[in-house]
Amino acid sequence: MEQYEPERLSAPQLAAMRRSIQDGRGALTRRSLLRASGAAALALGGLGALSACGIPPAARAGDAAASDDHSAAEKRINFSNWTEYMDVGEDEKSRPTLDAFTRRTGIEVKYTEDINDNVEFFGKIKPQLAAGQDTGRDLVIVTDWLAARIIRLGWAQKLDHANLPHAFANLSAQFRTPDWDPGRAYSYPWTGIPTVIAYNEKATGGRKVDSVTQLLDDPKLKGKVSFLSEMRDSVGMTLLDMGKDPGSFSDADFDAAVGRMQKGVDTEQIRRFTGNDYTADLSKGDIAACVAWAGDIIQLQADNPAIKFSIPSAGYITSSDNMLIPAKARHKTNAEKLMDYYYEPPVAARLAAYINYVCPVDGVAGELAKIDASMASNTLILPDRAMAAKSRSFRSLSAEEETAYEEKFAKLIGA
Repeated sequence: MEQYEPERLSAPQLAAMRRSIQDGRGALTRRSLLRASGAAALALGGLGALSACGIPPAARAGDAAASDDHSAAEKRINFSNWTEYMDVGEDEKSRPTLDAFTRRTGIEVKYTEDINDNVEFFGKIKPQLAAGQDTGRDLVIVTDWLAARIIRLGWAQKLDHANLPHAFANLSAQFRTPDWDPGRAYSYPWTGIPTVIAYNEKATGGRKVDSVTQLLDDPKLKGKVSFLSEMRDSVGMTLLDMGKDPGSFSDADFDAAVGRMQKGVDTEQIRRFTGNDYTADLSKGDIAACVAWAGDIIQLQADNPAIKFSIPSAGYITSSDNMLIPAKARHKTNAEKLMDYYYEPPVAARLAAYINYVCPVDGVAGELAKIDASMASNTLILPDRAMAAKSRSFRSLSAEEETAYEEKFAKLIGA
């Protein structure tokens, strides 16, 4: 059987992850900006361990032996998730959708918010996965790049789609065929995370900003533009603007996108590359327009009606957080039932109303409108057909590509 060589994180990869943890997407909880610096410190500690020992060899995806499923005898699930990524009741303690699932099925859910960052969490479960042991978790939620790695290493269980009728039927088209899990054999998305263009219409004089070309070339925006310090978001949006597909670009395409942004740096069109700290400057108008994360914009708009967003005609980048069942999990069938439950439109609507990220479930609009009509019409939560058609994903990278690309991007942003 062909084996993977140990994967080690290069210096550029480590630097990119530190940026993400300290002030990038990894610095956010999934609903509000609550993550403390202590969590980042823990995560950085995990980085050192990953760098030092590498990832042990493992079988290719699909070669991992199925675990013994104790679902019938043990009516429970151990579910690990991010903070603020599940609906709560008015008492701030109950979890209505989870409670309803238990009442319906008799399956108890031990729900733990123990994921503060992808890297930290991977460091926590990696030793058990590498040793072929149960992690103590039946269902976890991780971001697409980490989901891809876990699947590639053979550390995720293949799903039985007979247990996932709602998920199979209701998964939105834009999330159906990621290159790292074609046909969703191992994963289903929990939420989508769109990267869009945001602007403060007071700072732009009422003008709409709706393309990377404007960000990089409009003299009226000079010095008041920011891009994100996350490579896949900024390079992906620039590739789209150049007419390139982020799902199938070449080394030359990547270099051309970086070169285009470098010109923006050299001419001082770009003020800076940021993590989520662009939000304060955008709200004040110090940044007039930027590449931004949709979740931030929903929050900003609640307090500042001058904050607007646009979807470029060329398209936009969407990443996702995904449900996986780790190898050796004891309650696979129970976990699949819970995954499928969150693809029932009334349940998906309740979740979307709380977390305010893109709902990957079709048929939710009517149910969400019963909860909040404004959310049902917000295309950052429920993309309409035209917006969904413009969604693109950044392709999976080999370890060699990631090292080379992150090194080039680090030079661009001065990291």
